[in-house]
Amino acid sequence: MDHTEIPLRGGNVSTGVVQVGRTVRRPAGPWTPAVHALLAHLHTAGFTGAPKPLGVDEQNREVLTFIPGRVAWPDHFALLDPDVHLARVARLVRDFHDAVAGFVPPPDAQWQVLVPADGSDIIAHHDLAPWNLILGDPHWAFIDWDVAAPGTRLWDVAYALHGFVPLSADARWSRVDAGHRLRVFVDAYGLDETQRRDLITLLAPRAQAMHTFLGAQAAAGKQPWARLWHEGHGRVWEADAAYIGRRRQDWERALLD
Repeated sequence: MDHTEIPLRGGNVSTGVVQVGRTVRRPAGPWTPAVHALLAHLHTAGFTGAPKPLGVDEQNREVLTFIPGRVAWPDHFALLDPDVHLARVARLVRDFHDAVAGFVPPPDAQWQVLVPADGSDIIAHHDLAPWNLILGDPHWAFIDWDVAAPGTRLWDVAYALHGFVPLSADARWSRVDAGHRLRVFVDAYGLDETQRRDLITLLAPRAQAMHTFLGAQAAAGKQPWARLWHEGHGRVWEADAAYIGRRRQDWERALLD
């Protein structure tokens, strides 16, 4: 067996993540047993859009199956067709939420709670975004489950919409068809009218929660969040929250008309 370690880089906070053969090794934490129980449940439930847990190695690193494919962000993100690929992402999120609904966490479960959700009807992923989506053949899958924690379906969906529509104030990423993309995602996920109204109300606060989190971590000097704050990520989330709030009527027309 080849034990060569190949560093895997991506996102803003991944450190110490390597590929070894057909596995991925990541630093383990107090949350790892609960996350592995979650991932094992998902595969038992038939959900293929996540890595399988393989335990912990001799260096106290969690071991997961390596999912071959391309990370959607940033190079392949622009190629995602809203009516085909964006709908596929939404169905993947829905499949995860349906599969996790029957999960009973271990009695001693510890979760890495970064941004507390507004409820706890499921164990949510909390980082469903293009930088955590692997475009594999035949399966697409989400990675980086280490911040999975109690949350809600809509909390996860609101965050996913921010990244996949995207709901961005930045001219490089904002889309003139944002309303259409929002509708495609929500239709494919299958929200009813009441859930759509609740989602619209949640979109801006979900983005603002990220700004608040980064600001608090920076004030406490906690890394890597302090670095991200000083690099301007806090301002980005604040601007996006304001942008989403200003366009509330657009989202209402897109989802309710």
